[in-house]
Order: sequence, then structure tokens, then C-alpha cells
Amino acid sequence: MLVSAGPVAVAHRLRDGMAGGVLSFPLTSFRDDGTLDPDGFRAYVADRLAASPGAVFPACGTGEFFSLDEDEYRRVVALTVEEAAGRVPVVAGIGYGWAQAVRFARIAEDAGADALLVLPHYLVAAPQDGLVAQLEQIAARTSLPLIAYQRGQVAFTAESLRRVAALPNVIGLKDGHSDLDRLQRLTLAAPEDFLFFNGAATAEIQARAYATVGVPAYSSAVHAFAPEIAGAFFAALRDGDHGTVDKLLRGFYAPLVELRDRVPGYAVSLVKAAARLRGHAVGPVRAPLTDPSPTDLAALRAVLTAGLDLVGAAL
Repeated sequence: MLVSAGPVAVAHRLRDGMAGGVLSFPLTSFRDDGTLDPDGFRAYVADRLAASPGAVFPACGTGEFFSLDEDEYRRVVALTVEEAAGRVPVVAGIGYGWAQAVRFARIAEDAGADALLVLPHYLVAAPQDGLVAQLEQIAARTSLPLIAYQRGQVAFTAESLRRVAALPNVIGLKDGHSDLDRLQRLTLAAPEDFLFFNGAATAEIQARAYATVGVPAYSSAVHAFAPEIAGAFFAALRDGDHGTVDKLLRGFYAPLVELRDRVPGYAVSLVKAAARLRGHAVGPVRAPLTDPSPTDLAALRAVLTAGLDLVGAAL
């Protein structure tokens, strides 16, 4: 088992990474028969890392964590750690109930991950005390730093976040609700060094709004297939180039979101299809997700081509 850095050191590395680039959530490569493709995944992750993300988050939502068994999860995290080689933090996804989340946490720790993203628990709604207890149970059983993820049935109050942030190895929160009123209250309740980042689907659409409440960092699904576009948007937003931001939002991101909203699951399926259009060996999605229809695939090609043209790149 590799020895991990402490929560403070990891948080500092993540903060520095968030200031310098988007957070990358790589796809998991499958063969056409649905089995894991380690060689395809290794090559794909190496390509993502070459595009200078602030950190890399394997086996999370975009990486179809929910469809991986433990052996596949171990390979995905270990390969990411090998390819990252310490250049950027590696934050692995864990989830389900706390007992299962701990099993995945131990695998990720053995594989050399730097931290863990705690995905929303499975199926049931829970009161605030239960949401806090879920993090307490996991935090007590791993030495790795934890980032909570609020989305779906998980939504912390300011008081609950204070309790979660008081846990020594909980270092941040990924927000997928886009409720800026609630989010502002959470940022005010948290310690000054607590990490926050925008985890909305197609986060760039709301990146300016999140920045107004003190959350400029964001995850980028677009980085998974078009780092040229993701990088151009990040640079324009950072530099206050609102003309370029608006051009990319109108010409690429808004049409992509309209296409994404056509079918449940397209937030992952379209990303994977776009990566295949760029020549990456990521394969199909696993059920219950479905790959885009021929009509939607043609529309995706058009949107992607237009976006790449805006930044001087080609399909």
C-alpha cells in the first residue's frame, strides 16, 4: 500500500490545481463486448493528462463508477495513478452505502489515490443527521482525504456542512445542485480553507454564476473529449475575456446542453460518443445507459465540429 499525503497537503495541491486548470473526469474504456479495456483506458488517460488538468477524478460519474466491479475499479484507479505519476492529484470515486464505499476506499488507497470523491448514496432519501453520519462512517475508516458530493438526494444545510467540515479528513464539497442561494450559505459556513467546486452537468454553462458566490473551480465533462474547447473556455473565463466566453457558450455549450437534455443518461453517453468521434478507444457505455441514436450522433458531430472550429481545432 502506498503512503498517502495528509489532508492539508492534498487540499493545497488540489487548490493549486483548481486555479490552473479544469478538473478532469475521465471516461472508462470498454471493449465492444462490454469488458474493461485497460490498454485503451491507459492511452486515453495519458491523453487527458497531456491536456494539463488541475486534477484527475477516475471512476466517478462520467467514468461509470456505478457499473464497475471491484476488480475493474482497482485497475482503473491504479492505471490512473501510474499515468499521473504524481504530476496532478488523483481523486477516485466511491459510493453506495458507507460499508460499500469503505470497500472501494480501501481499494483506492491501496492503488495509490490521493483522495476520494464520495458520490451520493444509493436510492434512499435521508435526513441531515444521516447525511452527516454517512461521511463520519467513511472518514473513520480511511486515511484518505474526502470530498463530499451533493447532488440528487444529497443536499447539505449550512449546519450539516459545519459538522462535515469539522471531520479532519473531509476537505471539500462538489456541488451539483446549482442552487446558488444555498451554495453561498454553505461557503460562508465552511472553514476558510475548505474546497468548493462546481459539479453541475456541463459545468461551463453555469461557471460565471458559480464564480459570483466564490466558487470559480469546476469539473469539465468537455475536457473528456475536447480539451481544446475546455482549455479555451477556462482561459477566457480566468482572464475576463467575456467575448470568448459568450462565443463558446452560444456556439458550442448551449447546443450541447440542448442535445444532452434529449435523453436521460446523455450526460455520460454523449461524452463517450464524442470521445469516440475524436478517435479515442473508450468503447460503448454500459447498461442502464444507452449510446446515442444515429440521429443524435449526427447532431453531436455537428455541435462538436462547430465548437472545435471556434478554437481553431479539427475533429
